[in-house]
Amino acid sequence: MKPNRLLFFFGIVSANGSKKFGSIRSLLLIGVILLLSGVGMTYFWYSNQLTVAVSQDAKPVIVKVKSGMTTGDIANMLVERGLIRDKSAFLSEAKKEGLDKSLQAGEYALAKNMNVRQMIEVMAKGVTVYSQITIPEGFTVEQIASLLEEKGLARKDRIVSLAKNYSPFDKVPSRPDVRNRAEGFLFPETYRISRGASEEEILQIMAQEFLRQYTPELQEKARALGLSPYDVIVLASLIEREVQLAKERPMVARVFLNRIKIGMPLQSCATIQYILGYPKEELTIADTQLPSPYNTYLHQGLPPGPVANPGLSSIQAALNPAEGDWLYFVVDGKTGGHRFSRTLAEHEAAIGQIGK
Repeated sequence: MKPNRLLFFFGIVSANGSKKFGSIRSLLLIGVILLLSGVGMTYFWYSNQLTVAVSQDAKPVIVKVKSGMTTGDIANMLVERGLIRDKSAFLSEAKKEGLDKSLQAGEYALAKNMNVRQMIEVMAKGVTVYSQITIPEGFTVEQIASLLEEKGLARKDRIVSLAKNYSPFDKVPSRPDVRNRAEGFLFPETYRISRGASEEEILQIMAQEFLRQYTPELQEKARALGLSPYDVIVLASLIEREVQLAKERPMVARVFLNRIKIGMPLQSCATIQYILGYPKEELTIADTQLPSPYNTYLHQGLPPGPVANPGLSSIQAALNPAEGDWLYFVVDGKTGGHRFSRTLAEHEAAIGQIGK
């Protein structure tokens, strides 16, 4: 009797070793093949999810990632909007790239012809949908708020409410009679604003542009003229609302400064229009008697705050007034400009000539 051949393999002992060894080896080989096939299929599926788009449809799909949303929330939203097939690949890729906690809030224009990696990159870099908007020189907070609401970028009531106590400029004095602390400091410019930006962020964007334009050098020049950096903006806002012709801005600045110097009321129509809340072509005597700290017919000196948001040219005019002893100016409807006078008699004569 031949001794049994022992086969030790994964704890298996067999007297008929060669046959069973061959069978086990075949089973193991099949298992390895299946395992490798599974890994390959998984890898192919994963790569396909990352690099192959849902379709070739390039039509933009606007998605809004809200502050506080997790990567899982974002992935679910993309699945619901038909932009990705499965959220697991999105989650895995974001985590692998270390971006799972870096996807930024905002509105994004994605498309079904984008793959997962492209979408993650867009949101990680914060490439949001922008709207271009131009804030005209001399617009008030109310007018800016109306324009933003018209463009669908913000709620008017929210902007106005925030502007009352928003103080971007550290030179703003604490005056209880200032209507809007942000007035004068929302710089008129063309902006590209994310459609997902909050009202607070929009105010901050405009205020930052003001601080960029109103440099420390300009603020120092204000002090050299005997004005505070804040008062220069108040004066510039009056100039902005009073003048249409650029060449007259320094002249109007001089008139106001001359009046301040001798204690004469500024009698600026711009301040009355600010009180009224709308532009009025011709003011009445009753209008000039409206009780308000902004009424420069009743109160000497500058109003408590700006009456508009001036552009750089009006700020420059306030800092560089023309040389002259004018105390009066009146609109000349024929030229679109003004006539300037040194005395009341000259002023009345100019009014008479314009009326002819």
